Amino acid sequence: MKVYNQIYKQIKKYNKIILARHIGADPDALGSTLGLKEAILYTFPKKQVYVVGSPAQHHKYIGELDKFTENMYEDSLLIVLDTPNKERIDGVLVDKFKYKIKIDHHPFIEKFADIEWIDDTASSACQLVIELIKNTKLKVNKESAEKLYIGLVGDTNRFLYSYTTAKTFELVSYLINETNIKFTELYPNMYMRSLDELKFQSYIISNIKVTENGFGYIKLNQDILDKFKIDSSTATNVVNNLNYIEEMYSWAIFAYDKVNDNIRGSIRSRGPIINEIASNYNGGGHPFASGVRLKDFNVVDNIIKDLDKKCLEYKENNGD
Repeated sequence: MKVYNQIYKQIKKYNKIILARHIGADPDALGSTLGLKEAILYTFPKKQVYVVGSPAQHHKYIGELDKFTENMYEDSLLIVLDTPNKERIDGVLVDKFKYKIKIDHHPFIEKFADIEWIDDTASSACQLVIELIKNTKLKVNKESAEKLYIGLVGDTNRFLYSYTTAKTFELVSYLINETNIKFTELYPNMYMRSLDELKFQSYIISNIKVTENGFGYIKLNQDILDKFKIDSSTATNVVNNLNYIEEMYSWAIFAYDKVNDNIRGSIRSRGPIINEIASNYNGGGHPFASGVRLKDFNVVDNIIKDLDKKCLEYKENNGD
């Protein structure tokens, strides 16, 4: 595929490479950037490669981030992963870079890079990075493989989601065969939870509101987060544990983020298409898994109404 060679050519050309991803980083965003960094450095040890963006305390086990400085704009290649639009890029101003590449598995929103590789049939950005490595002269080592595996598993929820394909398993098999990573040893870090987090999950189940149309939601202020000693990222991650509640077609957790002074929202679905609504609120994502950043809880009320309406439409169209 021509795009593989185009991307590899630019990686080989630039001595300084900056890797960025979306705000509110998840394992796929972190795994793809940190995993690609390790692969580039393993292939080209003398290059300067930096992964930038706000720290994600809940996922710090994946790897350390680099502090961005203004001189990183100069004569640099920017590779943005797991991010469909400029507004959601964390930590850098994309237009200040000399050359830009986008590698993404979300539906297209806007063009902002010189090379754009978008495959919304891929399970994750990590899957695309593995595919890139496999089809170029980039090399993968144990450190790179572990990060990429974690990110892929995170975005597929352990291969449960429908966009996990035969190609996904083929690339995972390639990764394991090339590096012999002990992938079962990676799970404890991914799924270990504190007692406070488990108590918080019980709080979510006990207090979530479910509309008659099948939309479930909960709004969390700072007092609630402080009570359970968690941050907004940890709080909204619980959304993935609500997949199989019969009464809900779609559900969301909205938590106050005191660092950014806004509301962080994670939305999931088992039927209604939700990413279109998320994009109307400056968010985005996949048809059944999206995120938003909202100004205040008044805006939260508006998106709840829209998502509830979407659940009603889904019920009517599916005969429920």
